[in-house]
Amino acid sequence: MRASFILAACSLACAAGGASAAEGPAVIRNEFLEVRCDRTTGRISLIALPSKRMFVKDAKLGDADDKAKISAVESRSAAGGVVQVIEIKDSDGRNSSVQLSTTSPFVWIETTVLNNSKETMIVEKHRTFSAIIDLGKPPAELRVLGTGGLQPPAENPGSYAWLAVADPQTRNGVVGGWLTFSGASGVLFAKEDNGEVRLESQLDYGRLRMAPGVWRPSEIFLLGYFDDARLGLEAWAHRVATGIKLPPQPVGYCTWYHARASDEKQIVEQAEFAAKHLKPFGFSVIQIDDGWQDGAKSKNGPKKVFSRAAEKGPYPSGMKPTAEAIAAQGLVAGLWFMPFAGTHDDPFFKEHQDWFVKRADGTPYDTKWGGTCLDMTHPGAREYLRENIARFRDWGYRYFKMDGMWTGTATQQIYVNDAYKPDGMGDAVFHDPNKTNIEAYRDGLKLIRETAGKDVFILGCCAPQNMRSYGGAFGLVDAMRIGPDNGPGWSGLLRGPTYGSRHYHLHGRIWYNDPDPVYVRQQVPLEHARAICSWVAVTGQLNLSSEDFSKLPPERVDLLKRTMPSHGLLPRPVDLFDEPIPRIWLLSDTRRQPRRDVIGLFNWSDKPTTIECSLERIGLDVTKEYVAFDYWQNALLPPIAGRLQIEMPAQSCRVLAVRPRSGRPQLLSTSRHITQGIVDVIYEMWGDADRTLSGRSRVVAGDPYELRIALPAIAKWNEADAVASVAVWPKDQAAGVKIAHKMEKGLLRATIDSPASRELGWVVTFKGDGK
Repeated sequence: MRASFILAACSLACAAGGASAAEGPAVIRNEFLEVRCDRTTGRISLIALPSKRMFVKDAKLGDADDKAKISAVESRSAAGGVVQVIEIKDSDGRNSSVQLSTTSPFVWIETTVLNNSKETMIVEKHRTFSAIIDLGKPPAELRVLGTGGLQPPAENPGSYAWLAVADPQTRNGVVGGWLTFSGASGVLFAKEDNGEVRLESQLDYGRLRMAPGVWRPSEIFLLGYFDDARLGLEAWAHRVATGIKLPPQPVGYCTWYHARASDEKQIVEQAEFAAKHLKPFGFSVIQIDDGWQDGAKSKNGPKKVFSRAAEKGPYPSGMKPTAEAIAAQGLVAGLWFMPFAGTHDDPFFKEHQDWFVKRADGTPYDTKWGGTCLDMTHPGAREYLRENIARFRDWGYRYFKMDGMWTGTATQQIYVNDAYKPDGMGDAVFHDPNKTNIEAYRDGLKLIRETAGKDVFILGCCAPQNMRSYGGAFGLVDAMRIGPDNGPGWSGLLRGPTYGSRHYHLHGRIWYNDPDPVYVRQQVPLEHARAICSWVAVTGQLNLSSEDFSKLPPERVDLLKRTMPSHGLLPRPVDLFDEPIPRIWLLSDTRRQPRRDVIGLFNWSDKPTTIECSLERIGLDVTKEYVAFDYWQNALLPPIAGRLQIEMPAQSCRVLAVRPRSGRPQLLSTSRHITQGIVDVIYEMWGDADRTLSGRSRVVAGDPYELRIALPAIAKWNEADAVASVAVWPKDQAAGVKIAHKMEKGLLRATIDSPASRELGWVVTFKGDGK
């Protein structure tokens, strides 16, 4: 931290609310932001540094009245630096604080919920922030991105947890989001207000019970300005993810979309096929869906007795033998259930009506399809849940797909819910009246995690049933279905890219986004199957399939193989603020040199189009010319300079591996995976002295592995005898690995065949000096 910054912070520590207005506003700043606070009203303005753009004007914090004043301006020591704080108090005693740390691009805002009356108060909502956002353009030229998608400010209905207001042309924008979700559902609104954009943040408590004289700090709200609002969304997600450690990302199979719950014979056959044909490529999970469980026939969704399998159902031997059979194939057994749901009129629950959330009239809190909400503040309901989770572990299941998540929040199902919708939160009566809906929900999720153990992968399903289950699950699940059910038709396939793109910044940080399965069955046109497989492979989101593997032709099984495993990186949509579903993605691997870049191009429309974009906007070096290889066309493309311009048929994709043009040979692409080297190439090295290109790769037994080596645009490099030798390392050759090659204009193809899955080394030696 610079000395001048320390002096400024120290001088601010002496300021107090009694200072006269003549002294001007109180000011705190770091390298990103400057906060100015009016000493007599408590209103704040935010200025982006170093551009000095005032992007927030006349912001009101919390429920403070217009007599709010600064009560303190001080600096506090904190882990990693100094935090500067402006404390504001209104005439009723409500406090608000604005904080800047030395390293954060966000201002932190915390307000107070206060009951200064003499009677118990019920708080349903609390407004924390309201201000005009100024990006230097009229609202009609701006876009708001939130959980409901991309809209003009005049049409945005509100968003859960986070929101961005951006200029699509420059990507300049303001990003706001909630940092904490302990007791309330944080929402945001950006709307047009007299020719300007007003941003408001709000906490929905539902039914927060507060005794007289009690105060409670609000959740923490973050706000910042970014030259590229995508980076702001990622920075917010990164900050929320502090302390979250995600497990390895699985690749798996779900029974639902072709076999419902399947049965104890078919599921083992699926596991045997997957173990033989897909596990070597990265496949790991076999998950059983709805239909295995017991319970009386429900008039309101699935049966909901999850403590046992249905005696006359598809698993008459019980669930444990199936889990053991799956594990015997070296795969993880997964199980679907609804943790927070029951059926109050099922005989199983007859003696346990106290386990359920109630309405004000004392009747059970029933919801559409979800049934009756279990009360996560009731000891009996909690013990029932704990016993179920422990039982699943004992059966051998280490992957949970938890459906009907909203029932844990005791709110109504309003599927499909993405943008903000009033849902009557607060109409539920809990056993513990001092718990809010979100507190009860998080308590239930914590119980599941503690009982399941760290070795169980937990997938929530699905946020759009009611988005109250969204932010409340942050940090407590490993993955979340971020969209509604999809399907093999084109409109169904679009749901994954639609919802996965708008939530891309959560993926790999807060949790893994689950966009629902890919489909490769023969009824799906090949271009459609390639498009959804490519989108999942490039974006890296949770990769599941739901097919009868034994009935797929080999070429369709091969599509699945090329998506596995997930790359584990954090790609970025290029046109996030331009298109309802982004059409351009850049995946960059900078973990090792040379850097590898893959561009995913998607035409989601039903008409042919030309996708055109500058290399600079994509995220590449506009001063360089690039060589490119098209994965699905299996061909080298003409060099790309300045701008990318690609013609796209309707409902199709292109996946390009690109490298800056070089004066020597370089590995451009491989056949192993749609990402063309990112998951399989361990290293690549060029030796000037002996004119060798060498590397090390991961290969799969019996799967021909092709290296696509781009050659310089110099005649001698492209002559038939330009290659002196192509070989694998001696120990690999001794193990039966074979390699062959052929030349094309501008490209050398070397194909490696290995009898066993292994890491192996390869070397290509060129003749002469290449000039």
